Amino acid sequence: MTASPESPDAAPYRDPYAGFPGTVGRTFRESTPAWPDRVRPREGAPNIVVVLVDDLGYSDIGPFGAEIPTPALDGLAERGVKLANYHTMPLCSPARAALLTGLNPHRVGYSFVANADPGFPGYGMAIADDVPTLAELLHDAGYATYAVGKWHLTRDCASNAADDRANWPLQKGFDQYYGVLEGLTSLFHPHQLVRDNSPLDIDELPDGYYYTDDITDRAIDMVTSLRAHDSDKPFFLYLAHNAVHGPLQAKPEDLARHRGRYDDGWDELRAARFARQLAAGHFPPGTELPERNAESGYEVGPWSELTPSRRQLYARYMEVYAAMVDNVDQNLGRLLDTLDALGELDNTIVVFTSDNGGTGEGGAEGTRSYFSRFVHHPDLPEDWNPDVEREVELIGGPRSLVHYPRGWGMASNTPFRLYKGQTHAGGVRVPFVLSWPAGLPRAEGDPGVRTQYQYVTDLLPTLLDLAGVERPARRGGTAVQSLDGFAFASVLRDPAAGSTHPEQYCEMTGNRSYYRDGWKLVTLHRPGAPYDDGEWALHDLRTDPTEIHDLAAEHPGLVKELSAAWEAAARRNGVFPLSDGSGALARRHPDDARLRRPLRLLAGTPELERYRSSRLISFRSFAIEVELARHGAEDAGVLVSHGDQGGGYSLYVEDGRLRFAYNQYGELFEADAGPLAPGARLVTVEATAVAGLRWEFRLLVDGAEAGRLGPVHQLIGMAPFQGISVGVDRKSPVSWPLYERHRSFRYSGGLRAVTYRPGDPAPDDPATVADALREAAAAFE
Repeated sequence: MTASPESPDAAPYRDPYAGFPGTVGRTFRESTPAWPDRVRPREGAPNIVVVLVDDLGYSDIGPFGAEIPTPALDGLAERGVKLANYHTMPLCSPARAALLTGLNPHRVGYSFVANADPGFPGYGMAIADDVPTLAELLHDAGYATYAVGKWHLTRDCASNAADDRANWPLQKGFDQYYGVLEGLTSLFHPHQLVRDNSPLDIDELPDGYYYTDDITDRAIDMVTSLRAHDSDKPFFLYLAHNAVHGPLQAKPEDLARHRGRYDDGWDELRAARFARQLAAGHFPPGTELPERNAESGYEVGPWSELTPSRRQLYARYMEVYAAMVDNVDQNLGRLLDTLDALGELDNTIVVFTSDNGGTGEGGAEGTRSYFSRFVHHPDLPEDWNPDVEREVELIGGPRSLVHYPRGWGMASNTPFRLYKGQTHAGGVRVPFVLSWPAGLPRAEGDPGVRTQYQYVTDLLPTLLDLAGVERPARRGGTAVQSLDGFAFASVLRDPAAGSTHPEQYCEMTGNRSYYRDGWKLVTLHRPGAPYDDGEWALHDLRTDPTEIHDLAAEHPGLVKELSAAWEAAARRNGVFPLSDGSGALARRHPDDARLRRPLRLLAGTPELERYRSSRLISFRSFAIEVELARHGAEDAGVLVSHGDQGGGYSLYVEDGRLRFAYNQYGELFEADAGPLAPGARLVTVEATAVAGLRWEFRLLVDGAEAGRLGPVHQLIGMAPFQGISVGVDRKSPVSWPLYERHRSFRYSGGLRAVTYRPGDPAPDDPATVADALREAAAAFE
């Protein structure tokens, strides 16, 4: 029996004619039509373009003191305003969350990068529905909204095609998206490109492909397509570069322009950049350039004490970095030229900034093996090599995954101390340029430099203010969370206006700071050390913007006051619990355990996403079973591959022989398992995890051993960075020589399926180590 609309058990019924302003008769002739009002932005609403670069230091562009040619940015700065005292978060995901929401990142759930899930509110790594993004608010106001490039606001475990996509760009307000969901990628062979809501399954990218060019092409396509369909609708474009994050890679023609530019080293570079910054009015007279970073684990030595061969190698690393910055500016110029050709450049707000400061993650020596250097494990073996040999001419190309020595990171952050990840100015003070000629014309005599303190959470309310869009108290029937940022349009219009952001806490992996009216309390926290007031330093940024002179001993009362303010702000914003030595950041959601179950992949399955792939092999023994329904004498190709030039393995048949290639962070090992006889075959790779973070491999054909390889170092951390492919080695190859011979080398025989069988944990599995640490700590409580 069907319940009637009047029945108390019926689902709610809405009269389809209720609230209709027209009239409805029996026929069209007896009725009066009416149409709902469409949401449209205000007349003359500006376009908005936010260009966010990754790991770009304060001094790395021309308007902020760099020698790198950046004509597009020079033009923006000449037409607009530079914020010389703009601050952000010390790490990428938290900075992006703050920029796109206007809330402090811990409140949004981004205490860290979106590659951890320790199980606390500040580490949720998902933007809740009551925290509308800038894209959602502008979309509600009638804007077209586009995002290209790096996202890194989705947990790595949720970046696969089976996820609900609740925190992907399209679900957070963007009409279109093209780019990489994770935090880094190869610029020559990006590991997983996503268009809108779908990962793209790509075997090979065209010769000459370069990711920074590609995402700019897509951004231009989005804008020009919009104008072909609607000549009036304003747009918001979020162009988030993966450059200049490691691994550093540059196009040959860009590299050529910077040959020899850095032969004089980082000490000379810092001094020259600082002189230009002083001349431009970024700092008050008397500001001092700090000595080279000397803190343990972050120290930089004099350039003059390096050997000639070291100087040649290190200069080449910086040439690659400069070429990447150069290329970002070229692509910005292409976008601005497009807006100019459309007649819309003057009425477009263009913002250019960085997510955090320059990095020291390359270590003292730099590396040509990024994933080997960028490993966090409590007990690396003594023979672990954080670098590989590479010919100088290969540095910066697709066969090398390099990062510069931290001396260049220090120069990148000129004139500030320390790096990305720290709450000192080197980690949080970054370049910021904003241009809007139609709405914020430069007054005569205005130098275009603003020295007022402003913070990353201020960008959202400022852009809404300039666009004439109100942030509602409720959205979709839900009350929205309060903002932490403050609009600074007054500062943009008047160099004499006061800062709109009087105080701000900051925290990253235990590094903390508190800013109030020119005073800054800051720590460089040592992992595992107690959290107490003894580690605070106090600086008066009005006279000491480079944080050289610690005044804590002279102002103990102020230290106590600001320390208490930090504690209160931390509690209000969800900062706790703080990072300690328990290994909690290595924890994952208990549901991730299911990703360790055996997995059978049929031939033709799209590439398995990186994190999903890693769960099958990481810190454990494993077996791979390859089912060949039909193998002929002439058949050849890759049977299974996992990884890229930064580390991985591939099983393939060439010239009738079964072979196994293992790329140990850029160092290639190969095993020949002999001829593979025609017919139906079961080929097995057995990897046994042994002490010292090593694997030993056995190759079997129909159960009989045919070859061995190892012991070799396990691939851990971010390696293998490219996921598992069945019957092909997609995009960046495991073996470059094989790629040169056959490109992606699809297998030509009858491949039925590949099955992964994860085995026992490795003796040095960090999860086991972390559990032991927690048990030991609990025994003393």
